[in-house]
Amino acid sequence: MRTHDAGLAGMVTAVMLAAVVAGEPAAMGATTATEAQHRPECTVPSLPGHVVDVTLADPGSRMMSRSPGPSGSPGPYGTMSGSPGPQDTRMRLSVTPATVPAGTVSLRVANTGALAHEVLVLPLPSGQTIGQREPGSDQRIDEADSLGEVSHDCAAGKGEGISPGSKGWITLTLRPGRYELVCNFPDHYARGMYAELDVTGR
Repeated sequence: MRTHDAGLAGMVTAVMLAAVVAGEPAAMGATTATEAQHRPECTVPSLPGHVVDVTLADPGSRMMSRSPGPSGSPGPYGTMSGSPGPQDTRMRLSVTPATVPAGTVSLRVANTGALAHEVLVLPLPSGQTIGQREPGSDQRIDEADSLGEVSHDCAAGKGEGISPGSKGWITLTLRPGRYELVCNFPDHYARGMYAELDVTGR
């Protein structure tokens, strides 16, 4: 019986080793860090119209904890952990230049933070200033009137979020007016990820 048990144990070990060789650790994310480290640099193509550089920043991974995704796994964005301080929890979204002529406007977005982010373009109602929108119970603001979104990793338009160190872009036709550019991942707007873009008449 002992010889039989030893043979069975050997077969189980062989099957487990075969699963490892077949790539089971990769499926569990064992090589994710290595893959991210060797990801090629994102190059933004030449964009039409007036180009606005949008920079996304956050305090860094030392202050963040991953938000769970729909299945309980880590999500693409983070929330602040611990007691929020006046300086260590603020996120940033900045635009350069802050004023452009109406017409074709391209946003060139660079994520310099430690978390994934996005950029939505929302019309700013008369008499309202940036940062005044009220987040809902999901810690997001209403984005129903969004005119465009940059959330594709190293590509144009919508995606799952712009990864740390990566870029995204979009080209829009904007009329004269005031616009609020925001990151609408949970709690990011409340942490300061908004900026104003003014579009003037031709």
